[in-house]
Amino acid sequence: MPNGQHTVEIVAEDTAGYLATTSMQVNVIGQEPGALNLQDHPDWVSCSAVIAGSTCAAGLGVATSNLSLHQTTPSLDGSAAKFSLGGNHAYSNELYWTPIGGGDSVSHFTYDLYFYIDNGNAPQSLEFDVNQAFGGTRWTWGTQCDFDQTHEWNIWDPLHEIWVPISIPCNHFPSNTWIHLVWQLERIGNQVHYVSVSVADQEYPVDVYYTAQPNWYQEEIDIAFQMDGNYKQEPYDVWLDEVNLFAN
Repeated sequence: MPNGQHTVEIVAEDTAGYLATTSMQVNVIGQEPGALNLQDHPDWVSCSAVIAGSTCAAGLGVATSNLSLHQTTPSLDGSAAKFSLGGNHAYSNELYWTPIGGGDSVSHFTYDLYFYIDNGNAPQSLEFDVNQAFGGTRWTWGTQCDFDQTHEWNIWDPLHEIWVPISIPCNHFPSNTWIHLVWQLERIGNQVHYVSVSVADQEYPVDVYYTAQPNWYQEEIDIAFQMDGNYKQEPYDVWLDEVNLFAN
């Protein structure tokens, strides 16, 4: 809810079908312009190859993966989330996401986080996404560091559902090192706009527009993180910390 005066209406129905209603005025103050420390959210959900018959994290098989919250080591602030990937199927992946809210009142996003990999050479790629959906349209800002194929950052074209490499290098990150990642994103009409990315505090302009995905049924704002396995499905862990989504 944005800051300011709001009217809340409450409707109650008993077992006999009688209704009672009342309304109240509330004043929201000090609302943060976004969602903070999302790595601590208790409602992360995940899927691997398919979910409900639809493609989820793609890949060639079902991964073995788990999430552990509130990890003190390694951590920047004493509470990191540990994501683990393994299994016996090469090139299998796991997608994690957590819902934040909904609505159309925000259109500019800053996805700001730190990540730490125990084996920097193991991931095939790492994916960091923001999604906003309302009114039958879904705006997806999908981004992935493609270590082993393009060796570049890729961004998602929601309408054509394809990854598009951009001329920003992305090679394997060093092991056991915190990396700071910041994506600047915005919704312009029915388009997604990738504004810029900062990796390890080095900023790169992107300035690419794509048409959003039509015929979407949900209303939600969420963030997502995906781990991809390589040809040997080498196990690895990634810690996320100070994961923030600022919005206005």
